[in-house]
Amino acid sequence: MTEPNHSHHQETPGLSSDERQEVDEKAPPRPAVLHEIIRSQGDHELERSVAALFWSALAAGLTMGLSLMAMGLLNARLPQGEASHVIASFGYSAGFLAVILARQQLFTENTITAVLPVMTHPTLANFGRLLRLWGVVLGGNLVGTLLVSWVMLRLPIFNAPTDAAFLEIGRKVMENSTTQMFSKGIVSGWMIATLVWMIAGLDNARIWMIIMVTYLMALGDFTHIVVGAAETSYLVWAGELSWHDFWLGFAGPTLAGNIIGGSCIFALISHAQIRSDASTHPGPDQGR
Repeated sequence: MTEPNHSHHQETPGLSSDERQEVDEKAPPRPAVLHEIIRSQGDHELERSVAALFWSALAAGLTMGLSLMAMGLLNARLPQGEASHVIASFGYSAGFLAVILARQQLFTENTITAVLPVMTHPTLANFGRLLRLWGVVLGGNLVGTLLVSWVMLRLPIFNAPTDAAFLEIGRKVMENSTTQMFSKGIVSGWMIATLVWMIAGLDNARIWMIIMVTYLMALGDFTHIVVGAAETSYLVWAGELSWHDFWLGFAGPTLAGNIIGGSCIFALISHAQIRSDASTHPGPDQGR
């Protein structure tokens, strides 16, 4: 009674060639296409000079200060309580929006884009290029965030309630234990990698995707090496936190979590999916 399903070979009758072309244009890109878009982006990043990477990463670090600024400004103007956290968390998205749309180098984005070329061709030279990229981008991001938090504290820019709100944001991050910093960092790294994967195939909804994912990161208090560096270094400049606690209590475990979430979990799984697809469907034009 049951007939084999050949629906993927049969077209709706009565379609003109223009309509068929429209169908092809509206079809979502296959995972392999997204993989190739991100892989080629990563390959381009790996080829860039140290100076170009560093200045772009420094700009991203400075720009990420927008997240701390927006959250502090909102927190200082909202009544205390859970509801204000729900609203102020939208501020967290500001830095990510600016950095991603301006195509600046953000470390957690690189944990997936630059890893895919290495997974495709896992040579020693490629691993070296990856470590060079990571080192330069992370360094530039951290210099930028430390600089912007120092400026926010030292220059007479904000009023007293806003300054107090900045301190409170940093204190909340440092309430996490080392294990929590690491665990929440895994989730954060995975979420940014998911975001990079999603926006690779989008043109119009890109802004909303960035807002949705980063808003959820803020709501869940997940730890992110770059934004968190701005939040916690503010405490260091204010004399409330030692550099030792900044590097070992926050930066180390968060960085490890971000790398595991972004590279090891997400990139490996997506890469494995593409490999499996390739072995079952060797070519899009075969069998036609």
